[in-house]
Amino acid sequence: MSIGMILLLVIALLILFGVLQRVLDRMALTDRQALVCVAAIFIGGWLPDLNLGVVTLNLGGAVVPLGVCLWLFLSAGTAKERIRCLIASLLTVAAVYAISVYFPADPTAMPFDPMLLYGAAGGLIAWLLGRSRRSAFVAGILGVILCDILVGVVNWSRGISQTVHLGSAGALDAAVLSGVLAVLLCELIGEIVERIQTGRASAPNEDGAIRGGHRA
Repeated sequence: MSIGMILLLVIALLILFGVLQRVLDRMALTDRQALVCVAAIFIGGWLPDLNLGVVTLNLGGAVVPLGVCLWLFLSAGTAKERIRCLIASLLTVAAVYAISVYFPADPTAMPFDPMLLYGAAGGLIAWLLGRSRRSAFVAGILGVILCDILVGVVNWSRGISQTVHLGSAGALDAAVLSGVLAVLLCELIGEIVERIQTGRASAPNEDGAIRGGHRA
């Protein structure tokens, strides 16, 4: 079983035990909705790819994640959040493409898996643009899938004939890991910043009073 499939099982267990409740709340997802998405990606990953000529689509690695991203995007609370989500996704695509170009194509030639960079890029960019877990997930997923499309278009423009495989094989692992890492990174950074801001707000000033309140 691949790392992506194992990660999906771990996520499902964490959801069942309520560990991810806070993250899901911030993404406007219920436990049931999240479990359905995880199950659809897991089951779809085992199904045969859809052959569309020069493009093949894997249900679990491309179709379902894209559907989840679209649903999260449309359910965003404000137009500003949607715009930030789109910008974060495009910037993540550019970042992932740059990583794929300037880093070795063979992961064994690197001291770490490049998929970690994909997720880190999505999470950091999304957080900088709005600290949104929803945007982080969408940017992390689209960063991987759209980058594969971009690589295919670039190769076709150079006269290289190839079939673009979206979501199959390691691409499912990359998409899942990237989306999860993006959300976790966004959550971690947000938590650290929130604690720092809370600490500053409660720090005593020169008169001994606490900003935002008074000593007991």
